[in-house]
Amino acid sequence: MAGSGFGTIFRITSWGETHGKGVGVVVDGCPAGLELGPEDIQVYLDRRKPGQSRFTTKRKETDTVEILSGVFEGKTTGSPISLVVFNKDQRSRDYSAIMDKYRPGHADYTFDQKYGFRDYRGGGRSSGRETIARVAAGAIAAKALSQMGIELFAYTRSIGPWEIDPSRFDPAERDKNALYMPDSQAAEKAADFLEERMKQLDSSGGVVECRISGLPAGIGEPVFDKLSACLGKAILSIGAVKGFEIGDGFAVARAAGSENNDPFSMKEGRVVKKTNHAGGILGGMSDGSDILFRAAFKPTPSIGRKQASVTRQGQETEMEIKGRHDPVIVPRAVVVVETMAAVTVFDLLLQNMTSRMDRVVDFYKKS
Repeated sequence: MAGSGFGTIFRITSWGETHGKGVGVVVDGCPAGLELGPEDIQVYLDRRKPGQSRFTTKRKETDTVEILSGVFEGKTTGSPISLVVFNKDQRSRDYSAIMDKYRPGHADYTFDQKYGFRDYRGGGRSSGRETIARVAAGAIAAKALSQMGIELFAYTRSIGPWEIDPSRFDPAERDKNALYMPDSQAAEKAADFLEERMKQLDSSGGVVECRISGLPAGIGEPVFDKLSACLGKAILSIGAVKGFEIGDGFAVARAAGSENNDPFSMKEGRVVKKTNHAGGILGGMSDGSDILFRAAFKPTPSIGRKQASVTRQGQETEMEIKGRHDPVIVPRAVVVVETMAAVTVFDLLLQNMTSRMDRVVDFYKKS
């Protein structure tokens, strides 16, 4: 299977299935000397693990990470870092009744057409549990970025029709509610909305927003490897994401140039922008202001309602999906978005070190 790796210098390769022995990732290209322990990774994994609230699957997994290689005496060695999270609470029997049926909204049919085979136990590689690997690898990237003063903060912007109010935005509130919304009032409304969806044996989608602060200007390439393009690929590779936008996003189609352009000015001897409609990216490269992007997540496709489908043998049928499923993907996806952005940005920062000869000379010249 191709396509399980991401990145150029800081490169991650994920492996494992939702109902297999475990899920893991190999991280290559991490510089030596980064202080790293399981606790640095676990704090991120705890944000995506199941069973956190009534709005997440009741699958009981501690998602405890083990570092198998690449770290010695608390620091990275420069060699590949191998991480694993073993599965503890698989219930494959929940899927035996649908082993020959294609679940609407899932990758069952397309996986079968591509490979002539599919792991019906929760989707195999197509399961959201694969994101454990992304979060574990991204935790390493996020720690490296923090040493350069670069911070990432993702949160739930909306669930269904309920969206946060910018006037009530409170970063500290994000981790105080089950939906990871930095607005307590919006979180209460969204929770009531989800309760109704659950009573109807249905699910909901939503939007995750992420802000990256402290990134210097000039990160990203001007043609194919634009920062915007790389972020787009990273975020759109998350299974349930159906839309991606940066800055004002699709709203720019209705704006005039005079409204959309961000005027420049000087502040404390450096170039700054008065507005940030561009979301911190110009010409595919960071412009020194905050990077702001959003990802739209579809409703959880595993719902309790009876749905029309077909079998592998081509017979029309109906099905009801059993098992333990999130009524909304968004809250647990917040940290996935944040860490995939960290992987992307750190990789591009490492690539950027060779973009100017004067900086290469400064690094290598003899004192």
